[in-house]
Amino acid sequence: MTQMQRVVVVDDEGRLADLVCLSLTDQGYAASAHTSAAEALQVFDTEHVDVVITDLRMPDMDGRQLMHAVKQRSPDTAVIIMTAYASVRDAVDLVKQGAYDFVPKPFDMDELLSAVDRALQLTQTVRDNKRLRAELEGRYRFDQMIGTSARFRAVIGAVTEVCESRATVMLTGESGTGKELVARAIHFNSPRRAAPFVAVNCAAIPEGLLESELFGHVKGAFTGAVQAREGRFRAADGGTLFLDEIGDMPLAIQAKILRVLQERMFEPLGSTRSEQVDVRIVVATHRDLQQMVSEGTFREDLFYRLNVFPIMLPTLRERLEDLEMLAVHFLKHFSEEMGKRVLIFSADALQAMRQYQWPGNIRELQNCVERAVIVCRTQVIEVQDLPPYLFDSERRNTGSTDLPHDLDGALEQVERDWIVEALRRAEGVQVRAAQMLGIAERSLWHRVKKYSLGKRTNAPE
Repeated sequence: MTQMQRVVVVDDEGRLADLVCLSLTDQGYAASAHTSAAEALQVFDTEHVDVVITDLRMPDMDGRQLMHAVKQRSPDTAVIIMTAYASVRDAVDLVKQGAYDFVPKPFDMDELLSAVDRALQLTQTVRDNKRLRAELEGRYRFDQMIGTSARFRAVIGAVTEVCESRATVMLTGESGTGKELVARAIHFNSPRRAAPFVAVNCAAIPEGLLESELFGHVKGAFTGAVQAREGRFRAADGGTLFLDEIGDMPLAIQAKILRVLQERMFEPLGSTRSEQVDVRIVVATHRDLQQMVSEGTFREDLFYRLNVFPIMLPTLRERLEDLEMLAVHFLKHFSEEMGKRVLIFSADALQAMRQYQWPGNIRELQNCVERAVIVCRTQVIEVQDLPPYLFDSERRNTGSTDLPHDLDGALEQVERDWIVEALRRAEGVQVRAAQMLGIAERSLWHRVKKYSLGKRTNAPE
């Protein structure tokens, strides 16, 4: 155990309390013995207590009163009742009221220690679940959604409008634009936040298994179905089901999804019994579903059922003013995760990132920053730390055939880009960069100074 778990033992028979306390201490627990409930409750003023073991029959305040007092102070603390055989019925009643377990007297010490071990596992699980839920809710608060651009503020506004309702939401946009992040934000800011959020990628599950995955199956429904299985709709009951890449769903299953949306009912595979479910549906796609409807590959009636509240997510190149904020957010995350003190991006690195088209959107930016943190050897991410593909001229090209409004400025930008790329490949060594570009080192130095490309070597002799 990395941290000793705290157990409080309460019994008006002092010798028994001491004996139990000694056994717990031998097992590695931080245990203390007390002869009254009032004395035991004082421990809660200064320490967190994981488990209380208390006798049921005690003068002044008995085990029942102590249990209620403990639950008021620390709801997650497990309470185990020790009782004589004649009071087992009372102990069972206390378990119904919130006690974790009871142990009849006289008891076997191993039996008591086993009960304590089970109680501690339960309290740890409850604590972990609360921590994870708090992390999730924190991660998907609106102020954790990064961006101040007009396009992204429109997305936040739409999420704010729809999250309190039970309306079906359709998220559209290119891959990597953050559709699942928005789906989770809708869930965790809705009245359903305490219920499950279940995500299914329809494109990642083989067509033959998707129906069972969504609706479950009964034993013997198909070869290999050796036992019944709960589907994702049942798992999400009361909460939100996120169907990603809905455009990849087969037509036969689309019909079943339509029925769930209309009637809130479905049948598990192989069953004739309908089950009712209360699920909020959020779907996402990078496909043009209207085009698929006209082609006959997506049901028109389902499309209109899903398209109740559409939200279009912008590409990263459409919200480039958010790029630095997003990059810094990822930088902080990966620096902490890897235990590195990488603090900032250089101006040249940021400029290079702004000039890239980001076909993979935010997901690609995240991968880019992660790679840069891995290879960076200082506290500043420089151009040479960025992935080489950012400087691939074909991937940087926007495909525009418009003439420049300022030819001199456009030519200067091209020259600057090539110098930045040469310096990156030469790892900042200007002699090597000049050789790559086929110019004199002094000529390169003047250009570096002209374009303010950071701290470089002194002018060559």
